Amino acid sequence: MTTVDTLRARLQTLHQRTAETPLFNPVFQLSHDLSRQLESGAIDLDAIEALVAELECEALQTRAIRLRALVAPTDPTGNLDRIVGLLNEEDGFSEFRRRWERPLLHAVFTAHPTFLLTPGDADAVASAALADDPRQATVCAVPGPGPAITLEFEHAEAMAAIERAAIARDRINTRLLAHARARWPGRWLDFRPLPFRFATWVGYDMDGRTDIGWSTSILFRLREKVRRLAGYAQTLRAIDAAHPALATLIAGHDQAAAMADLFAAPLTDPAVLSDVANRMTADDPARLLSLAPIIAALDADAKAANDASAVAYAALAAAMRADGLGIGWIHFRVNSSQLHNALRRRIDPDGTLDWGSRGALSRLREVLAGTAPLRVNFGALAIETSTAMRQFLVMAQILHHIDADAPIRMLIAECEQPQTVLAALYFARLFGIEDKVDVSPLFETETALEHGGRFLDALLAEPAYRDYARTRGRVAIQTGFSDAGRFLGQIPAALAIERLQGRLAQAMRAHDMTDVAALIFNTHGESMGRGAHPTGMVDRLSWPLSRWARSRFARAGVILEPEVSFQGGDGYLFFRNDDLALATLTRIAEAQGLLSGEYTRDPFYDRTDLSLDFYRSIRRVQRDYLGSTTYARAVTAFGLGMLKVTGSRVSRRQSDLNADRTMSLRQIRAIPHNAILQQIGYAVNVIAGAGTAAGEEIESVAELLGASDRGNQLVRLLRAANGLASIKTVGAFGELFNSAYWASRPYRGTETALETGCLALADYLTKDDRAGVFRRLVSRLRVDWMKLHRLLALVPGAAAGRDPAMDDARRTIGLLQSVRLTLLMHMFLRAVQVPQFSRANDISREDVLEMVLSLRVDEALAQLRRAYPVIEPRIGDFALDEPTDYPDHEAEDYSAIRTRFIDPIDRAHALNTRIAVAIANYFGAHG
Repeated sequence: MTTVDTLRARLQTLHQRTAETPLFNPVFQLSHDLSRQLESGAIDLDAIEALVAELECEALQTRAIRLRALVAPTDPTGNLDRIVGLLNEEDGFSEFRRRWERPLLHAVFTAHPTFLLTPGDADAVASAALADDPRQATVCAVPGPGPAITLEFEHAEAMAAIERAAIARDRINTRLLAHARARWPGRWLDFRPLPFRFATWVGYDMDGRTDIGWSTSILFRLREKVRRLAGYAQTLRAIDAAHPALATLIAGHDQAAAMADLFAAPLTDPAVLSDVANRMTADDPARLLSLAPIIAALDADAKAANDASAVAYAALAAAMRADGLGIGWIHFRVNSSQLHNALRRRIDPDGTLDWGSRGALSRLREVLAGTAPLRVNFGALAIETSTAMRQFLVMAQILHHIDADAPIRMLIAECEQPQTVLAALYFARLFGIEDKVDVSPLFETETALEHGGRFLDALLAEPAYRDYARTRGRVAIQTGFSDAGRFLGQIPAALAIERLQGRLAQAMRAHDMTDVAALIFNTHGESMGRGAHPTGMVDRLSWPLSRWARSRFARAGVILEPEVSFQGGDGYLFFRNDDLALATLTRIAEAQGLLSGEYTRDPFYDRTDLSLDFYRSIRRVQRDYLGSTTYARAVTAFGLGMLKVTGSRVSRRQSDLNADRTMSLRQIRAIPHNAILQQIGYAVNVIAGAGTAAGEEIESVAELLGASDRGNQLVRLLRAANGLASIKTVGAFGELFNSAYWASRPYRGTETALETGCLALADYLTKDDRAGVFRRLVSRLRVDWMKLHRLLALVPGAAAGRDPAMDDARRTIGLLQSVRLTLLMHMFLRAVQVPQFSRANDISREDVLEMVLSLRVDEALAQLRRAYPVIEPRIGDFALDEPTDYPDHEAEDYSAIRTRFIDPIDRAHALNTRIAVAIANYFGAHG
């Protein structure tokens, strides 16, 4: 079995044996077959690597096919024609402006740790997605480690993605302006196109991070200004190389570049900071803080021009209105507890106020009414110790000294009280930036979603908040699918968020706030487990903001501004090249057009006797999993060792070996949690509970889902996740820790060379709980899956037969899992046979074995290399005239131990990491 085809055929044969005995596990049996060949020498790690290379190539092709399915067609000329096709010839100029002068979508490019693909692989997948048949395109290259994923790398990737998105938007704007000029020649210059707006929080989100200082945010914003001014100048130069505004843009660019160089240096010395700050804040005619005069000049140029340059001037002015002096707008984020701590210093130093009380609300009203803005400088920023206060100070300095035009979003995580929003409003007013900051509470926890309606009603009842929202022109909220999807389950989370959105529309109408927009930022990820519906762009946009929720705002007379996130490297893939970026924006425009149509009543919202019970039952099952020690132990059985490092942010808190056995799921962030579910073979937080929830009403529930647009969307999500799921794979991981397997493996005398290692593992694993944990989890998942299988079969309109493409994908994932299990067996056998070494730094040989079993491989290898150092150089490497008899033996040279034990563990683990990437590619995202 040295080729993928032979492995695939063998796995298919093994699958047929499950009909004879339901407990038979074809995934584990194939891994055992491969392991016997590897340990006997019939194949080696080179042969395994060749298998991995072929399988990861197939995975990249599948990723390209999935991407193309979401954004095709990709021909740029055709997509611009499709934009024109969206224009209703019956619309008058006012209706045309109403549709295209307010963003169809705000898109936020975040720093979530999903930089799964190397830049080379990302480029190859994006290029292949442009081909009619991505399988025929070249996506496979020699694997490499890729660059280190640092904050600087993430920021550079975000900027490149936004720049390509902006180019695509500007091409759309140019076509819209040309249409308006031809259709309404006397009025077209009144048209201000703004179909999309872009933003980022890379370098500005300090929540949970200690590696982003205030000077980092200032530096990044200066660099963004430099890049954006260079782009504006290049565009204007192409229109008119002698345009007078060019000098202003270039001078502003050079001044910002000089400031960026200053802020790139360490600023811990007060004297150095004083010099840099004084140069930053000094009067400088070159410093550009607003584009308003240049925009006015471009508008005048467009009016005066009689040729094609008129549209070009207008398109450049539109870009400047959209982006300001940065690559896009920026989002800061702070935790609610950080805000409360900062506020307590100002108005409650004795800590007597209960922030959830009416007394606190009354006190906040008082301080808001009496707050006068304070002046700030960089010295105040440098000495501030409160994270929340520092965020507001940084925003103030950006607005004062870098870009005075572009508003800034302040996202508040774990926000469960209206007092928290008023606290943020207080700080914005205190530093004189209230009119430029959109304070946005994040609803993501179960408590916040459950009580969010009352929260919003209480917040909008506050006169100070209503006045503020009218000044800004919007009420901004954020809904999250990360922790919500992890703790409630993805389906209950989406339904709870939808209900919250409806309550916002109701509250805005009740409090006479229909004269401002509702900006709803749905921060879903790129995977099914984090809120991204996989089956098409319409589903992707309407899963987090449903047709029903949209209809609530339309009925209330509230303008809706939808916003979504493109998270990390997985999200940036949609904008990896210019044609892909244009195709993505075109599909979004088409989808938003469909979603803005007349709403048809959906029985899902009428038959709440069924749908509400269905929602609550799924949530109950998901809660049970979350609280289950069995589930927690299975998910954390390998820690994060199955996963590639995909971001600069820490994925979990540090713990010792004993703590690994009782690790809480709350110690692992949402993305790695979901990524682990992908890797062990079953998206529990998407699939689990739906079958059980149908209960005795299964026929009625199935009928409702089939008759409902929302229900059908839910079913499509379940089918997509279930199509990649394998309970047998979950069970196979448990068999790795089955003491009886290792004790029985050499029983027939066929692997006598492994007897010592197998028996040592068997003895060690008699004390391990993971085999039993996985078996209990498998039993529970299987019961629910059987009920789900029955439910899906009863849903009317389901396609007959199996999906061949999905079956192929699941089988190939099975091959990858079998190869991975073989590699894990190889690592376990090598680790248990490492010779004894003296205990050092409180680490024993057994500790190192447990590290390997838990896939804390890098730690284990570091300990082994410390215990068995290789002497470099060796005595024979010296050309010396004087003879020596010492060293008289090679006892202290451990190169043989390295070759036999340490290096194979290292290489097998590297191959495991490549397999993890390949499996994630079948899911279309990491986590």
